[in-house]
Amino acid sequence: MKEEIIIAGFGGQGVLSMGKILAYAGVMHNQEVSWYPSYGPEMRGGTANVTVILSERKISSPVIHEFDTAIILNQQSLDKFEEMIKSGGVLLYDPNGITHPPKRKDIIVYTIDATAQAAEMGNVKVFNMIVLGAYLKIKPVVTIDNVIEALRKSLPERAHKLIPDNERAIVRGMELVHRTTRNECGCE
Repeated sequence: MKEEIIIAGFGGQGVLSMGKILAYAGVMHNQEVSWYPSYGPEMRGGTANVTVILSERKISSPVIHEFDTAIILNQQSLDKFEEMIKSGGVLLYDPNGITHPPKRKDIIVYTIDATAQAAEMGNVKVFNMIVLGAYLKIKPVVTIDNVIEALRKSLPERAHKLIPDNERAIVRGMELVHRTTRNECGCE
């Protein structure tokens, strides 16, 4: 098993944190892991992305140009990374802020309305965990238990009181993820 993922959006959406938590969970799942962040100098509000590789074998390079999965959180990232998804790969996106939906017909497309759900839950900070839950429903590459343990390791102790909210957000994302229909994306 080898999963090559790009997570991309605006700084402040929890893109890098989502990748870091996924990477930690992979380590706890006894996988080889690469976490390779990239962000503009403006950070919050600028573009940010992170490449995560989870593998049963050694990873030769953290730099990749094609992805098994793209998790996209804004239009600029969709424009930039849609063509870099491997044929047959997965695109997961939050439709909030997407003005031109995906065009590819050789990939499987899912949506998660994480923005609206985070607002409904009364905590916009769980947005990225809703998205992560959706991804884990599509591709259960790590367990929720490992993700929760990764949260404990990556969050400062003063934030541990937020772990139950994050766990609820992950479960909610798993419940709400939606595969687009053939008419929407041309997929199977």
